[in-house]
Amino acid sequence: MASKKKANKLITGTTAAKTVDTAVTSLTEVASASAKAVIIAGKENTKLSKEAKRLSKKRAALMKKKKSASTKAKKDASAINKKALNAVVKEIAANKKDTAKISTQKATVSEELTALKAAAKRAAAYDKAIAMADKILNKPKKKKRKQKAAKKAAAPVLTSVAA
Repeated sequence: MASKKKANKLITGTTAAKTVDTAVTSLTEVASASAKAVIIAGKENTKLSKEAKRLSKKRAALMKKKKSASTKAKKDASAINKKALNAVVKEIAANKKDTAKISTQKATVSEELTALKAAAKRAAAYDKAIAMADKILNKPKKKKRKQKAAKKAAAPVLTSVAA
């Protein structure tokens, strides 16, 4: 009725060493991969920012064009002036559509870039700490020199003499 507890299985030394080595290797791979991903996402974010800036400038120019075209259309309501005004309005609509598309892409890339930077920072810090620990652990043991050992053995022992 009462279930028996399973005894914890002991891990062998080789298994432990292999597990630690694979963990260190995978952490190193994640650190390098996330650093590369941050660079790529940063370039994409920069590209989208430039595109958004270009569209913003184009929109400002189109607004000026629309203002001048509408004043011309009000002064002289000819078919040519109305067509020019409608063409500018269509360009503004297309520009607005492109701007909306770019802004959603930029928001997505920006979020991803922020998450990647945080992960890359953590992975790099852990990788650096593990590299420092490995450096300390892999130092060879210092051997005592024979001369120092001999001096310690031959050192005279002071005894107090009772007078």
